[in-house]
Amino acid sequence: MEPTERLSDSWRHCVGTGRLNLALRSDYRDSLALVQRDIGFRYIRGHGLLSDDMGVHRKSTVDGSARYSFTYLDQVFDGYLELGLKPFVELGFMPSALASGDDTVFWWKGNITPPRYQSEWAALVRAVVLHLVDRYGVDEVRTWPIEVWNEPNLVHFWKDADQEAYFRLYETTARAVKDVDAGLQVGGPSLSPGSDDWWSPFADFVTRRDVPVDFVSRHAYASGPAQHIPFGTYQTLAPPSTLLDQFAAPRRYLAGTALAGLPVHITEFNTSYRPDNPIHDTAYNAAYLAPVLTGGLDLVDSYSYWTFCDVFEEENVPTSVFHGGFGLLTHRQIRKPTYHLYAFMARMGKWVLARGEDHLVCADDDGRVTVLAWQPVGGTEAPDAAERHEVRLSVPMPGARAFVRRERVNEHDGNAFAAWRELGRPASPDLRTFELLRDCARPAVEHRSLAVEAGRVDLVLPLARHEITFVEVLPVGAQEHAGLDDRRLLGTLDDRLVAEHER
Repeated sequence: MEPTERLSDSWRHCVGTGRLNLALRSDYRDSLALVQRDIGFRYIRGHGLLSDDMGVHRKSTVDGSARYSFTYLDQVFDGYLELGLKPFVELGFMPSALASGDDTVFWWKGNITPPRYQSEWAALVRAVVLHLVDRYGVDEVRTWPIEVWNEPNLVHFWKDADQEAYFRLYETTARAVKDVDAGLQVGGPSLSPGSDDWWSPFADFVTRRDVPVDFVSRHAYASGPAQHIPFGTYQTLAPPSTLLDQFAAPRRYLAGTALAGLPVHITEFNTSYRPDNPIHDTAYNAAYLAPVLTGGLDLVDSYSYWTFCDVFEEENVPTSVFHGGFGLLTHRQIRKPTYHLYAFMARMGKWVLARGEDHLVCADDDGRVTVLAWQPVGGTEAPDAAERHEVRLSVPMPGARAFVRRERVNEHDGNAFAAWRELGRPASPDLRTFELLRDCARPAVEHRSLAVEAGRVDLVLPLARHEITFVEVLPVGAQEHAGLDDRRLLGTLDDRLVAEHER
């Protein structure tokens, strides 16, 4: 088992967020600070940058004149940058004063219609991008991908899913961005799953008209039709490999076109596309996504988990602390099992030693070896997961002995959702219960010392149902401490010392 490659950072290149206005809230900011401390994403992407609640495009009620205001935008982006996050800029939705219609999406009513006049939209885009360049510097903003709209292939997000109208919007936007600076990155079309028939027309359009495109983007979800219940949704799940197939789709469909070879960003992915599906809160979700997180490393340039926390209001204000939200964290910073999957990945070594259907093994230059292992699960049609799954590995290790530390998350351990159910599913926990749930969200920890034989340590890892586990193996350098003898911890003396004392 020798290092084969450096562990790619594509898994944490970007993370999703609820609409950008939510970044003004303290709960949101506290959650993002925790995520950055434990995981450390590079970029963040969310909807609503140009929606009315961000106040970028303002219209006077006195004389109808327009003004661009960056009061909220600056607060949001300044906050991201302070936490080490760059914006992955999504341009949308339509300011109502520029919109050609009244169609909206979500509880917070993002306008999904094309601009009344392309020239007004172009002026807005130029103003926003120029402000970003002026405030943060052109060299910095050149590192920020700028994505045009969100899922225009769906009638929910773009009026009539009108492909021709989106292509016009894309061209207007891309040229406006490049008018500010030719080195800025612009791309799209930010497609939802199931619309791969858009790739060829998009490639043909931008090629024929010589429209700038620096990257392509799409989304990936593995869930079936929604089965609604009051304040919730259940769905079937395809196998995890379905998500990896969706990751690979853009390069497959763009092969042989002028867009082949461009960076590919999956700007949203998760098991379910619903923000009220309880699967997101479970250990199953973490076990399901483990092979996706480790298997997507080389397929795309980034794949962005949707979303980092449950401060999210597309289907109105959540009615319970656990409600099936997309987030890695609930409101008030309770870690979900999938949060631990990401936190474990953040602690993996930098060199890949081995990959398998139930494990990833990495190493650092100092001899430290890390293992992420999981119980494979297969979606709705697969057999139920067994109560136990065993992973056996042999890892390289210098010296005579190794220290082995293991953290476990499963249906019981590190699982606040399970504890919440045992507590009677309190919708609005008091402060003491919140603390209890945070404690129950901690992974179970165990440690031991193992002998190194012929330069290797053998690991036998029994996993409980739906478990993900993180193992850290460290070489031990024993040090001499004169006079210390653990046999004397209760103050006893061995026979030799007693005899010497009596003489």
